[in-house]
Amino acid sequence: MLERVEIETFLTLAEQLHFGRTAEHLHITTGRVSQVVKKLERRVGGPLFERTSRTVRLTPVGRQLADDLAPLVAGMEDALRRASQASRRVTGELRVAFLGEWTAPPLLKVVALFTERHPDCRVDVREVQLANSRSSLVDGSIDVLIASYPFDGMARGPVLLTENRVLAVSAGHPLAREESLSLEALADHPVVQYPDVTSAGFKRDRTPDFTPSGRPVPKGPAGGSFSEMLTLVAMGRGVLPVGEHSRHYYPRPDVAYVPLRDAPPIERGPIWREDNTAKSVREFVRAAADVASGLLDEAVH
Repeated sequence: MLERVEIETFLTLAEQLHFGRTAEHLHITTGRVSQVVKKLERRVGGPLFERTSRTVRLTPVGRQLADDLAPLVAGMEDALRRASQASRRVTGELRVAFLGEWTAPPLLKVVALFTERHPDCRVDVREVQLANSRSSLVDGSIDVLIASYPFDGMARGPVLLTENRVLAVSAGHPLAREESLSLEALADHPVVQYPDVTSAGFKRDRTPDFTPSGRPVPKGPAGGSFSEMLTLVAMGRGVLPVGEHSRHYYPRPDVAYVPLRDAPPIERGPIWREDNTAKSVREFVRAAADVASGLLDEAVH
């Protein structure tokens, strides 16, 4: 039986008709190419190539062997490709959720690509709230969540959405008249708190205990939902660092959004339980990576 390296070397030389180019294409030496060809010719019982100092040509026997082998190799490649596709095929149901309306558009792009690749897997899309975002992952109600990083104890995928931070303040607050603010301003005003049931990492990132210089940040009241938190802001009970998309998705006449010039951006993407190794989750994250790469290309161009 012919070995794969023998077939690959013979067909490449039959196409290139040049020992040097064949060796370069296969990343082997010209001596190895000659060795494989001589071995094949001994097995066939006659020359497969006519070689001179300037040219390499197929003999009639060599041409016949090349014509016979080429479709067989193509068939093997097709078989391997079909086997690879079958190994990645996903069936059943995948439950994905988003936290915040602005995460829905990139999520739907990932869902569309995932569904195109795995039409036999039904994707259920739903929205979760701050109060049940973590518990929905923990109890298995959802498989993947599109939310912001960090999210303690969870695996994370590629970044699908990046946004700058702003500070939500009451429309009548003195800070509402500022063009931009520093994170140091948090030390001078109580900060509305996220629900206790959200990720600790998420809360530390959004409502830190200290400013960058080490000044303590006073804690204001907590809201049960994002709308409740903005209402507390509008009532003058505190300020709230949020993403800039909030001004588009939650415009309110009683709330102003002031840019935070020295705050790192918020990154959002897929989050899932580390022990959830389902193939559907892996393939969804792979689709998210491809979408993220496409979004990056769009931003660059």
